[in-house]
Amino acid sequence: MIAVDGRVGFITGLCVGRMWVGEPSKRIDPWRDTGVEVRGPAVDDIEAAFAQVWAMIGSPIPEHELINRDTFEPPGDTALRVVASVPATAGMFRLDHLVAALARQRLWLTDAYYAATTPFVQALRAAARDGVDVRLLVPNGTDIPILRPLSRAGYRPLLEAGVRVFEWNGTMLHAKTAVADGRWARVGSTNLNIASWLGNCELDAVVEDVPFALAMEEMYIQDLTNATEIVLDTRHKLRAPGEPRHTHPVLTSGSGSVGRAAAGAIRIGNAIGAAFTNRRVLEPVEANIMITTGTVLLVAALLFAFFPRLLVYPLVVIFVWVAVALLYRGFKMRREGRRQIDSQSAPAASRQTAEVDHEVESKRE
Repeated sequence: MIAVDGRVGFITGLCVGRMWVGEPSKRIDPWRDTGVEVRGPAVDDIEAAFAQVWAMIGSPIPEHELINRDTFEPPGDTALRVVASVPATAGMFRLDHLVAALARQRLWLTDAYYAATTPFVQALRAAARDGVDVRLLVPNGTDIPILRPLSRAGYRPLLEAGVRVFEWNGTMLHAKTAVADGRWARVGSTNLNIASWLGNCELDAVVEDVPFALAMEEMYIQDLTNATEIVLDTRHKLRAPGEPRHTHPVLTSGSGSVGRAAAGAIRIGNAIGAAFTNRRVLEPVEANIMITTGTVLLVAALLFAFFPRLLVYPLVVIFVWVAVALLYRGFKMRREGRRQIDSQSAPAASRQTAEVDHEVESKRE
């Protein structure tokens, strides 16, 4: 976020980095992101969110350095709320669930690091089965490679319920947005994963305004022109909202060299077909995750069995780091508590002294 002189603020998923501007000389496109410019009294909430995070990691901002509310521009016609999330609050987590439950026609989501929890997945599935047009746009490539298979592993339950999933074809999709029923929209930094909902400091703008929401929907449709839709298989087309579901036979994989050749041919066919139809068949990501995880755990078990110190030393470092962090925060909170008590007791002591002096003067008279 950025706030300037209490007059204008910016809420976005944008970060300070070269990736967002791209490298034209190497034909690398800029990252795709979304943000909003805010003016009016809501800028005060943006600065308050900044002050809250600043106080969490250091000394609080002195009151005389905060912008006076009188300097803010008058409120406009757009209903907007600033939602500031700090660790262990889950404010946006509850709001995302509420919107998924209240949407009646459309719920279009864009997310950079999708790894939703089971309750949220169930909320999206329930909305799709109730006839809501639920769509999820995520990046095809990511700057966190380990997250990509985790995201794709969550596609199948969504697709089976009728949720439409799209992958961005550009360099990187870093936007975090939601728009529901052409009336409600969210833009900010919160991702649809447990770390962002419960563990991070995030900032989002929630807008209840029809023109703004319609503009968000137009932008979403434009983004889909540069995206590939993920489907379960070429015969299992996604149903439109309200259409009955039909069962299809499950394809089984072959065995031996013939099966491997067929699987390779299918993957090549998927890639070529996606180039012409903007659709790609969902591959068995879960199997790859299981094989990779099992291999890593087996290698780790063998290393720890023959070299126990490889396990002990990292644990010692982690325990020391956590202990130092807790001690630092604990002593800091105690010191701040004593300062508050002293600041509250000082005026009371001065008032008592003044009352005693007044009584002494009265007795002298």
